[in-house]
Amino acid sequence: MADALIADPGGSATTIVPVNAETLDAWRAHQPSIVGTWIEKNGFTGAPGTSLAIPDSDGGRLCVVHGVALDEPLWGLAALPDSLPVGPYRLALDAALAITPDVATRLALGWSLGSYAFTRYKERKTAPATLIWPETADQAEVSRLSDAIFLARDVINTPAEDMGPSDLAGVASDLAARANAAIEVTVGDALLARNFPLIHAVGRASVRAPHLIDIVWGDPNAPKVTLVGKGVCFDSGGLDIKPSSGMRWMKKDLGGAATVLGLAQALIGLNLNIRLRVLIPAVENAISANAFRPGDIFKSRKGLTVEIGNTDAEGRLILADALTRAGELSPALTIDLATLTGAARVALGPEVIPFYTADEALAAEIAEASGAVDDPLWRMPLWAGYAEALNSDIADLKNDPDAWAQAGSVTAALFLKRFAPETGAWVHLDIFAWNSRGRPGWPTGAEAQSIRALFAVIQARYGARARA
Repeated sequence: MADALIADPGGSATTIVPVNAETLDAWRAHQPSIVGTWIEKNGFTGAPGTSLAIPDSDGGRLCVVHGVALDEPLWGLAALPDSLPVGPYRLALDAALAITPDVATRLALGWSLGSYAFTRYKERKTAPATLIWPETADQAEVSRLSDAIFLARDVINTPAEDMGPSDLAGVASDLAARANAAIEVTVGDALLARNFPLIHAVGRASVRAPHLIDIVWGDPNAPKVTLVGKGVCFDSGGLDIKPSSGMRWMKKDLGGAATVLGLAQALIGLNLNIRLRVLIPAVENAISANAFRPGDIFKSRKGLTVEIGNTDAEGRLILADALTRAGELSPALTIDLATLTGAARVALGPEVIPFYTADEALAAEIAEASGAVDDPLWRMPLWAGYAEALNSDIADLKNDPDAWAQAGSVTAALFLKRFAPETGAWVHLDIFAWNSRGRPGWPTGAEAQSIRALFAVIQARYGARARA
């Protein structure tokens, strides 16, 4: 986690007073009259996102009053690490401010997420302001989620030159080592020998061999939770090459893999009594003499034959083999995440993530968690009527749906459904993994969409069985 949250170093620190229109007056009533006068003269009302520095009698800062929507506090302080002068700050917890432990935890998490910067290639100009841990905040929860999100953001932000399949496997190996988890990585032609033909076909054209990363952690007798992440480290589109504008940000096409690694790290840190498995097919969809071609037909691990209509619909192919492997393990819950379709963005834009599941209980849990933790997800239909668009005249199915179906994110989910585990619950999330516009807590660039909501769902399902 970034060093934006610190233990109390002793000495002086500027107090941040989080208020809204209601609590501002209650807090003012207990302050010297000069404070109220200063607030009035500056027209400060406690509107969310506004700040007012209140000077002391010596001309220094007595405190900073900052408007926060206390019913939605997560991003309330997220702008402050980069906007306040460098130095230590502490959060006021006066009774009049109604800062419950849950609110304090969310404010601390927002502060942490707002401090993020990707510094692998360029140092930040100034260090962020630091916040002394609020006494009532859940430090472990904030640290788990911050670390998970920072891990995912760092992986997605890293250019493909430094985050190819073997590099991604290295990140996974480091995670496994820290967690005392087992990891197995299948590379190159060994994928054919072990019957992962679609992963091999998509990745074979690159000088960087395709990988299947397989992490296992936890009690073998515990409920099985499997996370599957699309790890296309760069997507040229293959022989159906993308235009330059569509290729510019394709380093983020491993966003599903990065997100499941972050989520796995957070779950392991919680020490739930689950048998966690992480499956990541990691490839580069490149162009060379042995690239897979439109019109090719491959037999998948499941035995279904797939006709290739478009080599730029490669993510669903590698996920098909990985999901088949997941099903062979009889999981209680399977979650796959992938930067799969532009159609998802047409439907819901870049900030709301569609999810697909036939399990009503799981759908309700995800929707509830999404609202509770302010991680926007929206259920979309696995509309069976569009399944015909995947029919092929010469294979069991094809990877590019007929144009009449139009709903590209839905048909992609229907393709994956053909390979998804038949035991337990399954959900597919078509993530964007990117912030096209920066805002407090959500910097321009990589984003770990859905980590917080899915973490909440799994914690609620299995938290009562936390390991000793």
